Amino acid sequence: MERTRPSQQDTGVLRGAAAEWAALPVAERLRLLTAARPRIVAVADRWVTWSCRAKGIAPGSPAAGEEWLTGPCPLLRYVDALARTLTAVRDGRDPLRGVRFTARPGGRTAVRVLPFDGADRLLMHGFRAEVWLAPGVDEARARAGAGHGARPEGGGVCVVLGAGNINSIAPLDVLHQLYAAGTVVLLKLNPVNDYLAPLLREVFAPFVARGFVRITTGGAAAGAALVGDPAVTAVHITGSAATHDAVVFGPGPAGAARKAAGRPLLDKPVTSELGGVGAAVVLPGPWRRADLRHQARHLAAQKLSNNGFNCVATQVVVLPEHWEHRAEFLDELRSALRTAPARAAYYPGAAERQARAVAGRADVELLDSAEVPRTLLPDLAPDAGDPAFRTEFFAPVLAVTALPGRTPAEFLDRAVEFCDTALAGTLGVNLVAHPRTLRTLGPRFEEAVARLRYGTVGVNCWTAVGYALPRAVWGAYPGHTPADVGSGIGTVHNALLLPGVERTVLTGPFRSAPRALSPVPPWFVHNRTADATGRWLFAYTARPSLRGLAAVLNSALRG
Repeated sequence: MERTRPSQQDTGVLRGAAAEWAALPVAERLRLLTAARPRIVAVADRWVTWSCRAKGIAPGSPAAGEEWLTGPCPLLRYVDALARTLTAVRDGRDPLRGVRFTARPGGRTAVRVLPFDGADRLLMHGFRAEVWLAPGVDEARARAGAGHGARPEGGGVCVVLGAGNINSIAPLDVLHQLYAAGTVVLLKLNPVNDYLAPLLREVFAPFVARGFVRITTGGAAAGAALVGDPAVTAVHITGSAATHDAVVFGPGPAGAARKAAGRPLLDKPVTSELGGVGAAVVLPGPWRRADLRHQARHLAAQKLSNNGFNCVATQVVVLPEHWEHRAEFLDELRSALRTAPARAAYYPGAAERQARAVAGRADVELLDSAEVPRTLLPDLAPDAGDPAFRTEFFAPVLAVTALPGRTPAEFLDRAVEFCDTALAGTLGVNLVAHPRTLRTLGPRFEEAVARLRYGTVGVNCWTAVGYALPRAVWGAYPGHTPADVGSGIGTVHNALLLPGVERTVLTGPFRSAPRALSPVPPWFVHNRTADATGRWLFAYTARPSLRGLAAVLNSALRG
């Protein structure tokens, strides 16, 4: 596979082009963006084929669907959504025309971003997504500021240190830096997926030709040289908090000492998305056996998608201590984890991280015989400061704990406090609740959502869906600092280019029945037609048609 190394020539070209990009008219920015669209379509099959080969996925297997759904498809959808925003700005129209605004607790205003159009209503029937603006940011300010990135101020050169696990992260981050931050970009791919370099050079060729983008590869030393280059004015990192701290403060004990003293080595703006310990909170309610099985498979997908190598993978399941279905649900969860299709542990260090997760524990369940086995830690004390609450395992390891609460409201209050205080990170949290429970809780449930300090909150919907929605915002909850970076600083995606964003809140159907309206989602690891559905969804996105839409829905209904 082709490998390149960054050079001062790359940063020199970018530095020379930064002012040109900053001054570029919206119409020309739009032209460059739309020129990338057919290039994404042209490389999509190779992209998925290469990704499957690198991850040990059999071509045509259901797991290959993940590579469509997390690779070229979200990138193409983001290009289309961003182009729609830029077109409105170019034409002097409101990018938020027809968008619904709603008041939310704590003086917040919510912007409905799903469904956004008729196709959304069919493809994502039963799902809803809102971007909650920070307290005090009202509709008038949102409308005045939407599309702000189409006319960025300043400019500069941003180094994007790409993620190695999900293959659309790096190109999406490049587009965000170009169109929201207004910088030109040098993308350094992660060694885990640097096989994408030639494909991404094809996608970004119009930008490369103008000196607005460069794409390179290399390890930690190459990244350190790039971020320290005087021509570089900003850095964006997707990875771990440890990676962030090594970049900002330096590695080893000396770096830790500089962090403690508040003396960073890197004196440049750094934005980041750094993962954390994701949770799924299961509220008590009048569940039937089919509900238990469906939601157990839902949580299994949140853990085993990409074999657990996701920044927003669920790592801790929080169950109600006094729920009559607690033991039964745990049995269904074991079964769902055990029966999911086998996956390769392709991401480096997985075996070591799994070994650390189980070290010194008596109550460990290994659910298969893989090299890195699916691992359940079934009964953690919630007040023990367990490492599972503070360390992101980034492996197929799932922990379970239980909290008291005689009523759904009491349990929910304790669960919110537990997630906000006991778990590391603020990227995403999931809430699973029966419709009758939600009706019983009424406004109290939405107030609890508002108290959760997470960048994405999913209600009966895995938070990772928010990553794939182009108009949602993705990132940690606001408020982190370089010295206490948590799940990161800043957000990405946000194709409406909204100002003052705080979080995304997703809502999905509790059950996938009736199937004619809400089929089993293709991101469930037990879905049998995920590969076909992913292919059809990409084909429909590339060239929308009624026939293509019917093909997507027909495949999804057979999942």
